[in-house]
Amino acid sequence: MAKKKTIRTIPQQRTRMREVNALERSKNFEEVACGYRLEDALTESDRCLMCDDEPCVRGCPVGIDIPGFIKKINDKDYRGAYDVLTDTNLLPAICGRVCPQETQCEEVCTVGESLEPVAIGRLERFVGDIAIKEGWVNIPYIEKNEFKVAIIGSGPSGMACAADMAKAGCDVTVFEAFHQAGGVLKYGIPDFRLPNTVIDAEIENLRKFGVKFQCNTLVGRLFTIQQMIDEMGFHSIFVGVGAGYPTMLGVPGDSLNGVLSANEMLTRCNLMRAREFPGFDTPQPLGNRVAVVGAGNTAMDAMRVSLRLGAEKVYCIYRRSKKEAPARAEELHHAEEEGIEFHWLTNPVAVLDDGKGGVRGLRCVKMELGEPDDSGRRRPVPVAGSEFDFECDLVIYAIGTNANPIMGQTTKLKMNKWGYISADDSLETSIPGVFAGGDIVTGAATVIEAMGAGRKAAASMKKYLGIRDSSLPYVVESNGAASKIFGIDKRERNFTRVRLSEPAGASSQKVNT
Repeated sequence: MAKKKTIRTIPQQRTRMREVNALERSKNFEEVACGYRLEDALTESDRCLMCDDEPCVRGCPVGIDIPGFIKKINDKDYRGAYDVLTDTNLLPAICGRVCPQETQCEEVCTVGESLEPVAIGRLERFVGDIAIKEGWVNIPYIEKNEFKVAIIGSGPSGMACAADMAKAGCDVTVFEAFHQAGGVLKYGIPDFRLPNTVIDAEIENLRKFGVKFQCNTLVGRLFTIQQMIDEMGFHSIFVGVGAGYPTMLGVPGDSLNGVLSANEMLTRCNLMRAREFPGFDTPQPLGNRVAVVGAGNTAMDAMRVSLRLGAEKVYCIYRRSKKEAPARAEELHHAEEEGIEFHWLTNPVAVLDDGKGGVRGLRCVKMELGEPDDSGRRRPVPVAGSEFDFECDLVIYAIGTNANPIMGQTTKLKMNKWGYISADDSLETSIPGVFAGGDIVTGAATVIEAMGAGRKAAASMKKYLGIRDSSLPYVVESNGAASKIFGIDKRERNFTRVRLSEPAGASSQKVNT
């Protein structure tokens, strides 16, 4: 029996991950973080204490068996680690790169109470990358049923829901408005942080489950949700369209040429390949001095993309201090290394016109932090008489997103006052059989939280359709009212194979119950 680990017997230092040099990487879109080598992963996996109470599992929105997959790595059973991971997360190579583990599983890691926490995200990426390289995919035996299911949106919530419904035997079609599947993973995150090859590999695994993708299909414009139910024959629908409608600042000069949202800029560069113009015919506004308003992950992406597109100077304008910046510490660090200039406690109050309808600068005001607001962060307050002009020729807003209004305009779905879809605890909407989850319900969240919503919705959809969830025990209600066929409760409404009493050699029959 292995000796129990203690905080003193494990490697004391968190294993570093190799990165491309800042000067070199700022000139291209190659991935910045190189991932763990085998020896790195083995060293880091040895830092896990295998705690009995498993706080990291509770910190994960989808409940990954984190000690389980790390132990498999430590035992050099990498396929076993992948099997453990994919019990709950089909996108380990993606989540290992972009999920904010530092505020989820790693934040509550027991090792982190004394040392730096175990690098759970890096280990997850290590396993996911091996799986892609080796072509691993876990496809269970699937007994097909009669149900057609539609998934609207191919982002993380839609993909997670599609996978679970396909495993349940449903005929699953994912409808995507853009010309490529992947949702925000494709249009919102640059290759240097999440390569398209990784997203495509994970999507290909879904196709192996039988999931069909129908791109260039904007639900709500080509056809409505009600038509999908009444005319197209879908028995249940999941809406996971995200919340990609950009927020503008609402100050004078917002409509000038040279003012755009980070969502538009990143979609042009990432999905529509504007960065390779004229090889791709998508135009992209360029600037020599670019000011990005905001300090979240999207802002960091917009700034670093601008640098790679050839901007001489890129500035971050943020009304709070560095401490309150919502970006991941790793992304902020990478931006600083690449030469982004940060202007903290600075708030734009107008975009200045160059006299030709373009941008010549920002008029800003200095801020100071007052009492905490509803977010728990200290509220920024303008400093009297502190206005000044800031020179730039391109302004990019990265200050948040809202729900796209198409769903509310074209269906009878109940929406809340902010335009997001209202859903109950089971994620069912006001239309029976239609479920929703992810950013379109909660507002902006993480990839893994969206995946958790997709899986929760799938469980509710299976219950709605009467499909038994094989991972849960089946309990007959005490009233015993439901009738049975061949001893199976009718409410399961699924398929089972039975052998009829016939002469030897007769084949099994499939009976619909």
